[in-house]
Amino acid sequence: MSTSLFSNTPTVTVLDNRGLTVRDNAYYRHPDSPDVTSERITRHQYDARGFLTQSADPRLNEAGLVNFSFLTDLAGNVLRTHGVDNGITVALNDAAGRPFMTVSNIGTADDGTEDASQAMTRTWQYEGVSLPGRPVGITEQVSGEAARITERFVWAGNSPEEKALNLAGQCVSHYDTAGLMQTDSVALTGVPLSVTRRLLKDADNPDIVADWQGTDASVRNTLPGDGGFTTLTTTDATGAVLTTTDAQGNRQRVAYDVAGLLSGRWLTLKDGTEQVIVKSLTYSAAGQKLRGEHGNGVVTTYEYEPQTQRLVGIKTERPAGHAAGAKVLQDLRYEYDPVGNVLKISNDAEETRFWRNQKVVPENRYTCDSLYRLVSATGREMANAGRQGCNLPSATIPLPADSSAYTNYTRTYTYDSAGNLTQISHSAPATGNNYTTDITVSDRSNRGVLSTLTENPSGVDALFTAGGQQKQLQPGQNLVWTPRNELLKVTPVVRDGSTDDRESYRYDGGSQRCLKVSVQNTGSSTQTQRTLYLPGLELRTTVSGGKETESLEVITVGEAGCAQVRVLHWTAGRPAELTGDQTRYSYDNLTGSSGLELDGDGNIISMEEYYPYGGTAVLTARSQTGADYKTVRYSGKERDATGLYYYGYRYYQPWAGRWLGADPAGTADGLNLFRMVRNNPVSMKDNDGRVTEWLDLAYPHKSFNVVALMYKNNPMLKLYHRIFTQETKKILDEAEINESSLKKLKPNKRQKTSRDMKYTKTKLKNYAAHAGFLNVPSGSGETPRFKSGFVNLPGSLSNKNTFPGVRLIDEKIKRRFKDYSPEKLKESTKWRPETSLGYYRVENVDIFISEIKKLYAASGSELHEVVERRIRNHLASNNNILPRMAGIAGLHAEVQALNHIISMTDTEASVASKLSSSYIYTQRLVGARNEDFPACHNCSGIINGLENIMTGRVEGHTRLIRRKSI
Repeated sequence: MSTSLFSNTPTVTVLDNRGLTVRDNAYYRHPDSPDVTSERITRHQYDARGFLTQSADPRLNEAGLVNFSFLTDLAGNVLRTHGVDNGITVALNDAAGRPFMTVSNIGTADDGTEDASQAMTRTWQYEGVSLPGRPVGITEQVSGEAARITERFVWAGNSPEEKALNLAGQCVSHYDTAGLMQTDSVALTGVPLSVTRRLLKDADNPDIVADWQGTDASVRNTLPGDGGFTTLTTTDATGAVLTTTDAQGNRQRVAYDVAGLLSGRWLTLKDGTEQVIVKSLTYSAAGQKLRGEHGNGVVTTYEYEPQTQRLVGIKTERPAGHAAGAKVLQDLRYEYDPVGNVLKISNDAEETRFWRNQKVVPENRYTCDSLYRLVSATGREMANAGRQGCNLPSATIPLPADSSAYTNYTRTYTYDSAGNLTQISHSAPATGNNYTTDITVSDRSNRGVLSTLTENPSGVDALFTAGGQQKQLQPGQNLVWTPRNELLKVTPVVRDGSTDDRESYRYDGGSQRCLKVSVQNTGSSTQTQRTLYLPGLELRTTVSGGKETESLEVITVGEAGCAQVRVLHWTAGRPAELTGDQTRYSYDNLTGSSGLELDGDGNIISMEEYYPYGGTAVLTARSQTGADYKTVRYSGKERDATGLYYYGYRYYQPWAGRWLGADPAGTADGLNLFRMVRNNPVSMKDNDGRVTEWLDLAYPHKSFNVVALMYKNNPMLKLYHRIFTQETKKILDEAEINESSLKKLKPNKRQKTSRDMKYTKTKLKNYAAHAGFLNVPSGSGETPRFKSGFVNLPGSLSNKNTFPGVRLIDEKIKRRFKDYSPEKLKESTKWRPETSLGYYRVENVDIFISEIKKLYAASGSELHEVVERRIRNHLASNNNILPRMAGIAGLHAEVQALNHIISMTDTEASVASKLSSSYIYTQRLVGARNEDFPACHNCSGIINGLENIMTGRVEGHTRLIRRKSI
């Protein structure tokens, strides 16, 4: 990879004099024209109080439009959001700050006025003032229709029977859009031990809508259908799950190692004997999987790059002595650029083939532009592959052995300046499989559809609902949505004078799918396929001509280490070609896509390879029937008969590389609400349809996934986080009490008295943050050490009283930064941020450090030499130029906590041991008080060793680290 493409293409954040981001500048280059650079500017505006009022991406900004506009109340709560992708939403809270009413799905008419014809009003009802104020109901009303109570909550009382089941104060009955979810008992740790799901009567009919009217529970309980599906759970004292028994009586058992990580898993089918699913799992010190062995005897090993800890190898094999014979089944090798973008994936278990004067190597290569968007991909596909659409290609049966099975392909991707994928060009010269897929994007939003639906940008918005949901999948295939913007029904085949084919879905109160029904007319009869989703279980039935022809239980094993495991248990209609109680192990790649599928004996059921944005490039199987029962494919998600992938909160259309609806999380993943994984599907992943995450382990795009894993595996961290939160609240409460007493004094007395008070509102503004740490010694005889009370030390960056050794950089911001565009920088000059207002330069490091030492001494501590060295290294790595918003490097509360950890004398542990067993917490004292406070740029650069920051790091620091690695 040539780094020149990325040279002098920084991400520039422009701040106003209030420290608010007003522009995000990015610089775009394409590998085909590396000498041409264009500037992409995203703009933001704020009101006089500093609250965001509008944001515009580069494309819409040039057209004089904005992506989002916001209206806030005096406290900064957003009251009205107008998004060009997802329409207008109004949200109001009550006096207690609880959701009271939202109005969503408000569109914009052609004349620019609001169109409320599809609007949905949702209101929350709560308990009376004599009770805790918990929600008791949610009412929804679509414009022009009657109001419905779509959810009701019933809370347990304080009776001895309820206490015996730990139900006191718990929500025991949740009537939702799917039916009733009932909690029968709860563990002391809060984990539900027994839950029962009951569906609505006639839940298969998509026209049936939940309406929990009335106050009589006995009447409401007649609305769900007869019977229910109960799932049982047992846990240990920490809340970790030990066993689960699904609604059909199948039992899963799990075991953990001393770090709380999964080490084994077993399954016992109802009336059967226990079988091993996960035989063993081993991990590195960082919690990364190193080796896993499953019940089929197959072993998977993981290899990581020592310098970055990125995953570079996944090898799955039958080891020596295996009953089916030793064989390497899959050997995936990964290569990255310095930033973490995947450049190459090869499968060394597959052989190189030759066909029609071409060499077909089992590898994929990827090229990105300077914005890290995938622009080119090469790989192999089946020689009989056709144009990608919503249908799967025919599998090669049996597993191929000749060289005519595969051919090379190249795909190129084109995007507009807002990140919309506008064209996919596919080329496979040896077979003539050449085609182009064009996507038409609206000229007023980021909504887009295949050009087969319309080629007119001004006509795209008419193909979406007011809330940003696509209304047609393919020409003639209509999509129907619920008022909550959940996909309700797809009509793949429309018939005149006869019943249409359809696939419909039903969701629970959390918008998670719990039922899928597919109805197809087959000549003179109708076939209905039904899937009910329950914890750890899928119940699949097929009815043809009024007679049940198949009944299948799919036991979905939970976390299974190196694979997804599903056990197929037929109670009726098992295909003759398949064995009963078939165990299927699906081995994932880096993005979670199911490639290699093995049976319980370690033999291959199927092998599948994917195009970068989804779609199947290679599909081979030992039988077509076996291949038909594979439902989990690209990105580890279920593929429906429509060709759509269900992610949890959204549906994805792989042939277009776009989501079917706008992001329900709003701008959490950027201003473009339809963009898939930031246009880098080989290096990023979306777990549930809301937020993108980097896949490389060195510098994850979000640190929260690592922190969440630590919290999950170490309950002590959760406990001390709660304790630390209480300590922060004590500081805030003390400041409130002191402030109240000061108000009673005369001004002169007030000023004198406040000097002796540690916490007042004025002092909190200077302290800004509160930090503490937990140190968990490795020795069994030592108790954990917890200390809090660290607050920021004073360090001025004002013009009148600048911190010693510092010079402010006060150059005026150029209107469009043209003087600093990449073309005007020398090739040898690496961009540094001194061209931006809002930075300072440490001109005399020794004087700077000396003053920091004085402040530490004044606070009763001594700056440790290790921390001093880290501060100096941080200055050097930033060319002594630091953002003013991050304050004086070394004075923040969390760095003081770090200093205290290293300076501890009540232990003989080494510095490395002290740090690796320490966890730092930081919370806000101003603004969103008592909330976790991510470490700033300076703190993230100083606290960069073995210690753990449990409250996160700022995203900008992560981005800077990535940029520096180029």
